[in-house]
Amino acid sequence: MPRRNQPRKPSRRSEAGAGGNLVGNGLAREESGPAGYTDERYMVRQIPGARATKTYRCPGCDQDVRPGVAHVVAWPSDSGGADDRRHWHSGCWAGRHTRGPNRRWS
Repeated sequence: MPRRNQPRKPSRRSEAGAGGNLVGNGLAREESGPAGYTDERYMVRQIPGARATKTYRCPGCDQDVRPGVAHVVAWPSDSGGADDRRHWHSGCWAGRHTRGPNRRWS
């Protein structure tokens, strides 16, 4: 019986050229900011648990984002500096419109 070759599905990296922005080793997307910052746009990147190697403080709940926990990194679109990046729990980032950061965003 002959083998049927199926076309390959596009990878996440090839999809980035069709509207996403590739940042570092992952795909970043642009979203609105947390409460109090909704008029600003933020770049957001998912960090898988396997790549989370440090402890960070989530500005949404003021609790630790521990190593091995999948989370989100967000930073203002107009500045790409490492000093502006914040590591949020995925659930805290998802609920950012109903509550603002507990910690000072600066």
